[in-house]
Amino acid sequence: MKVLVIHASAGAGHLKAAEAIYEQIQKDTNHQAVLVDALDYTSPFFKKMYRGSYFFMISKCPPLWGFFFALVDLDFLQPLIRAGRRIYNGLNGRKLHRYLCDQQFDYIFSTHFMSTEVSAALKRSGRIRSKIVTVVTDFDVHKIWRAKGVDQYAVASDWTKEKVKTLGVPEKNIVVTGIPTNEKFSGQPDVATLKTKLEIRHDVFTVLLATGSFGIGPIEEIIAKLKGFQVVVICGHNKSLFQRLSREKLDLVKVCGLVDNMHEWMAVSDAMVTKPGGLSISEALVSQLPMIFFNAIPGQETNNIKVLKEHGIGVNSRCIEDIVRAVTTLKSSRDAFMTALKKTKALARPSAVKDIVGLIK
Repeated sequence: MKVLVIHASAGAGHLKAAEAIYEQIQKDTNHQAVLVDALDYTSPFFKKMYRGSYFFMISKCPPLWGFFFALVDLDFLQPLIRAGRRIYNGLNGRKLHRYLCDQQFDYIFSTHFMSTEVSAALKRSGRIRSKIVTVVTDFDVHKIWRAKGVDQYAVASDWTKEKVKTLGVPEKNIVVTGIPTNEKFSGQPDVATLKTKLEIRHDVFTVLLATGSFGIGPIEEIIAKLKGFQVVVICGHNKSLFQRLSREKLDLVKVCGLVDNMHEWMAVSDAMVTKPGGLSISEALVSQLPMIFFNAIPGQETNNIKVLKEHGIGVNSRCIEDIVRAVTTLKSSRDAFMTALKKTKALARPSAVKDIVGLIK
């Protein structure tokens, strides 16, 4: 089988989900797999604009992003939005259209709504015959993920499945797999050995402060309030934050930039203060790591929090004092910690990536 795993590099979650699927195909099957960034098949200007406008809005104007997110989800606007997206993606994704038509993949696994829209449009027109599997990378589902021509939707939870059904997708076309994470996150490492390797204290409650790939949020203010905790800060692409924190050399604060061993940092941590992106949540669930959410992007991340709240998972607050209070409760109350851990285990789907790859028949 020729299998395409495709994403769009606007936010790290879509890429990480695609990488997990691609690596699992390479590891467990004999299929010919290709991993592609859809934006590589657009013009350099469009690629830069697509990424840059997203980063600008979520970091500088999050209410504006939230407004457009809600606007594009309105029922009565869907015919206009679908037509507009088809024109927009048709003009800017000509190379992607040609690539998909030339290659004629047997399966397309899409972890981004742009690549889903393009491949589904080509299938509707008869230009490709690929089986299309859309892997939704959030716990809630925006209407922008819906595209006629998709064969299956792989979704995060039973709640997510019910939401997709309300978008008009038949139940037989929806499979609850969980959001795919690298199998490293479900490993059982020797934590003591790992703490020594990572050069952190063994005897202090450890908080993983994950800023998202863009490294945004009131990070320094949170660190200042987390007295008595060991804090591991993952700064992502925010080099200035990394440099500032590194210069300060704060006691019990371990500063990291963009890392490729997040599974290790999760394994040695007792709780995680994180932006509520779908992939970050799924990785923490599989790692059995209680979560406190902060600095949620209006739209997809605030909706993720709503879904997680239905399962009793995570604490969310804009108030730094509330974040510290939640971490302190997890540290001081074994009952609170074990309850959070039990709920985390209940929603975790460590076999998600294998179940998604298993959709290839």
